[in-house]
Amino acid sequence: MKRSISTIVLLVLSIGILGAATPDKVVKKIIETGTTDNRTMVHEDFLANRIGGRIVGSHALEDAEKWVAAQFRSWGLEVQVQEVGQINVGFTRGPWYGRNLTDGGTPLHFGTPSYTAGTKGPQRGHVVIAPKTDREFDRMKGTVKGAWVLLDSPSRGFALSFRDSTMLSRLIDAGALGFIQGAETPIQIHYDRAHCFDLTMDTLPTVCDIKLDKAQFDAIYAKVRARGRVELEFDIRNHFFEGPVKYHNILGILRGSKYPNEYVMSGSHLDAYDTATGAIDDGQGTSVNLETARLLATSGAKPKRSIIFSIWTAEEYGLLGSKYFVENKTVPLEKISNYFNRDGGPEVAVSVTVPPAMYDDFVQVCEPLSGINPDFPFEVIKRTAAPGPRPTRAGGSDHAYFAMNGVPTVSLGLRDVKGYGFNYREIWHTDLDLYDKCIPEYMEHSAVVQAVVLYGLANLDHLLSREGLYTD
Repeated sequence: MKRSISTIVLLVLSIGILGAATPDKVVKKIIETGTTDNRTMVHEDFLANRIGGRIVGSHALEDAEKWVAAQFRSWGLEVQVQEVGQINVGFTRGPWYGRNLTDGGTPLHFGTPSYTAGTKGPQRGHVVIAPKTDREFDRMKGTVKGAWVLLDSPSRGFALSFRDSTMLSRLIDAGALGFIQGAETPIQIHYDRAHCFDLTMDTLPTVCDIKLDKAQFDAIYAKVRARGRVELEFDIRNHFFEGPVKYHNILGILRGSKYPNEYVMSGSHLDAYDTATGAIDDGQGTSVNLETARLLATSGAKPKRSIIFSIWTAEEYGLLGSKYFVENKTVPLEKISNYFNRDGGPEVAVSVTVPPAMYDDFVQVCEPLSGINPDFPFEVIKRTAAPGPRPTRAGGSDHAYFAMNGVPTVSLGLRDVKGYGFNYREIWHTDLDLYDKCIPEYMEHSAVVQAVVLYGLANLDHLLSREGLYTD
């Protein structure tokens, strides 16, 4: 039976359309596994609740690095461990406790920056207000020995710089037990930024640096100022150990089958402040990236282009891990199609905003996403060109050095779609950065989205266009 030319054309077009609409079997497997056996929160639980806060120079960060590398290997990924740097003295945080003995033993809400001194057991002492002048110091010098000293300056989370303050040094020499600053809640706690890298076992801090809940601080301050006696007790287990302690990037690589020396990358940072557990900053980002890697590795994915899952170190100390990767040209920067960074809240990935030259590629790659969960439809948004990055405005996370060197750093847009009311600023670098701030359904869905997008971009027959990416 003969068929007309038009009939044959229609048949071919129909087959082509059906083929285009049929999801890749790897994409189907990613979505199936990601919706029925998602392990994002298993990774998060281990990082936040089994390991905890992961400050540079800590045993916790060393343990986390080894664990991440082991996870990548267990999924069949190629693993590269990059030594980024070292710190002379290690730091381990134990429990801490304080109470107001004058007020019936009321517990005190406080924290101490990393790389600051502990108490060497419970320490009791009366409270004095720090003098502002040499004359005031001379008048009260006899009361400083064995005292906790209140500083009339609000805390911003960083350690006091004892070496740079003559008055603080004089108070230490006079026998002060430690210093107390008022801090807004939730209490923001960082590290000894000024001196942690040049600290040695011979120059360890000797007195405590306490950031106390402002309401409690103000009440104590008012009573002491009115010449009332206040006695406080603190037991702070801040410990040091001899280094050097090295810190590392952990790279998991799914090697490309056709373009192994071209790359799509995603990343997050492993280090975290240790007054809490680093569950959000950046445990959530690391957990999503780990699950993205697992979904791709266990789906049988053999992308044309290599995919690198980069778990960075020392982000909180100045983006040191990602900076090392870029400045040492670990891979040719011109061969990176895009670097996706996840370092923020535990919200869900529901969009991507791209320059016009990338738009069609992302529409193609993201086509399966809206069918995963009707609660989280996905949108590809076309934008006009953005200003080119500069060192002072490229951003404060691990995408910055990529962007400053011209690498595309298009990110997935995150939203609190269901209105859980998450406020990142309330947990950022504070004692509330805990596992219960995670939003599992958002994080789990984001891992599936990220896996589909990375796989799709890695399978394009070209790198993403950089046309119109930046305007300068």
